[in-house]
Amino acid sequence: MGKTPSSIFDDGDLDVSGFALKNVERLNEMSPDLVRAVSEAAQFPSREAIPRRPRRIYRTGRTMQFNARATPQTVETFYAIADQQRWMVSEVLEHALAALKRELAGQGRGKEVGG
Repeated sequence: MGKTPSSIFDDGDLDVSGFALKNVERLNEMSPDLVRAVSEAAQFPSREAIPRRPRRIYRTGRTMQFNARATPQTVETFYAIADQQRWMVSEVLEHALAALKRELAGQGRGKEVGG
């Protein structure tokens, strides 16, 4: 085995030379193009590929947060409607709920829907 473990109570210097990188040359061989090719072959998603939406911050008096899981297509449609109508995201939800209430009332099932 050779060396004995260092003690935290020793007054001497702690030898950390055994913690050096072992394959520095190999790390330097990996070009960004090689990393990209391997990542794409493994279908690893790039963070750069994720489009970021502009922040939508308005002071409207709406204080409750509402979260829901949806498919990517549903979310894209939701934001497309908001952009097309120039509505805030919360307005899309409010209009959608109003339309659903009208539809349910027309089917005779709107009595249970809140106000």
